Amino acid sequence: MLAAHNPYRARWFQPWQLWIFIVTAVLLVTGCTAQSSATPELIPVEIKDQANTLKLDIPSGTSVQSAIKQAGLTLSELDRTEPPTFTLITAPEEITIFRVSEEYEVEEIVVPFEHQTVRNETLPEGQSLLIQPGENGLQQITYRRLLENGVEVAKTVFKVELHTAPTDEIIMIGVQAPFSPLPIPGRLVYLNGGNAWMIENNTGNRRAVVTTGDLDGRVFRLSPDRSWLLFTRAILDETSPDINALWAASLDGETPALFDLNVHNVIHYADWVPYAVQTVLVSTVEPREAAPGWQANNDLRQLVIGSDGVVLSDETIIEPNTGGIYGWWGTTFSWSPDAMQVAYARPDSVGLVSFADGTFYPLLEILPYQTRADWAWVPGVSWSADSQQLNVVTHEPVSGLSNPETSPLFNLVSINLPTGQQIPLSQQVGMFAHPSFSPASGEDPARLAYLEAIFPEQSGSSRYRLLTMDQDGSNRLKLFPPEGSAGLDPQTVVWSPSRQEGQPRYISFIYQGNIWLIDSETAKTRQVTGDGLVSRLDWK
Repeated sequence: MLAAHNPYRARWFQPWQLWIFIVTAVLLVTGCTAQSSATPELIPVEIKDQANTLKLDIPSGTSVQSAIKQAGLTLSELDRTEPPTFTLITAPEEITIFRVSEEYEVEEIVVPFEHQTVRNETLPEGQSLLIQPGENGLQQITYRRLLENGVEVAKTVFKVELHTAPTDEIIMIGVQAPFSPLPIPGRLVYLNGGNAWMIENNTGNRRAVVTTGDLDGRVFRLSPDRSWLLFTRAILDETSPDINALWAASLDGETPALFDLNVHNVIHYADWVPYAVQTVLVSTVEPREAAPGWQANNDLRQLVIGSDGVVLSDETIIEPNTGGIYGWWGTTFSWSPDAMQVAYARPDSVGLVSFADGTFYPLLEILPYQTRADWAWVPGVSWSADSQQLNVVTHEPVSGLSNPETSPLFNLVSINLPTGQQIPLSQQVGMFAHPSFSPASGEDPARLAYLEAIFPEQSGSSRYRLLTMDQDGSNRLKLFPPEGSAGLDPQTVVWSPSRQEGQPRYISFIYQGNIWLIDSETAKTRQVTGDGLVSRLDWK
């Protein structure tokens, strides 16, 4: 007989078996936990700190930085270790500490002076004169030395200072040219190698009037009465933000007196007011780091100077303004000979200055010229002797150009001020034609001198010819250079102030760095200087 079926016997585990299983599992887990919480493995490390050696045991995975700290050592900002401090140590290791220090040493070097020679026509040819003895300068070079454990591993230049600037030796060499003295009216002043010279009565009678060597030629104007010279001096101090300074020299004394007018940054215009006693108009700029080195104010100020060179008054005629298209470059001005009006010229217009309300009154709109460079073209202007005409270089468009501002066409026109009529005088003269009207002189008819580009399509880089014509554009005469000779650099030529009895009426100009005079009727020339250093001139 079969026994009755018992469902509990089908179970895999009996209750007592289940308890044995649970107890065994708990023991196994407890054993693993105990094993994992055992003390980590210690690794021997040797730390070398110059002559000292330290040994210690550290847990595996400790960084070099921590090991050094556990050893009671500290590292300075410059110290380094091998292996690097961020390295984790997992095996026996030797750590080396490199104690790094820096030292500075100064070396003095003699800067030899340079030798300069200045050619001068007041000395006979071949004769020399020591103007300034040379002195050596002193330069200090500071080196940074890097030492590891007392041994130099690097040496670099930290700074270089010019302690004492060298003084150049200047020797004047005589180049007195065999040019025959020529009688001239008035006074002719010229800028030669940063100094101002004056010729009076005849071309052989010349003397230095400003010998500072720093005249920059931005302004170089003789007063109407020939007693004063207005000029600018470059500011050579690199710590100064200013470009130059406006000065005046009284010429009548045996030794010219120099006066600082306390006006800075004069680039385009400063000139004497006709028929006014020691009165000057001036326009200024603001220095800038970016090319061209300034931002024009396009302003106009009137200064009255006392006989002692002190500025008695400083009146603003036109406030600083943007100056129209390309106004950042600047505006030029020109007094009429009768001192009744002032003309202005800027890249986009030519006109008159209204003293009543301090504004510009345009007479002629100018097509601005796109130079594609860091300068702007400003039209040349010149007053007729009777102050009734204003001669202007205009910029005209050419058909077929996508951008009319790039046109190479520049013409010369005359504006009749009473009627406003514009009279064409000459075409394709070039951008630097610089018209210059002859001053009133007795029975002599008025003539207009101007330059004409030899290559009018490239007048910005071309050399020029000198021509004259009547004020209506007739009787044109080419004066200089002779056929086959090099042309003139752009400039404004200067007429002689009057005609001396028995002498021709001269036009003065600079050719290859020398002053030349030319008979305005016969084109006969006379060279006046021969050292090749002349850059500006004026004649009253």
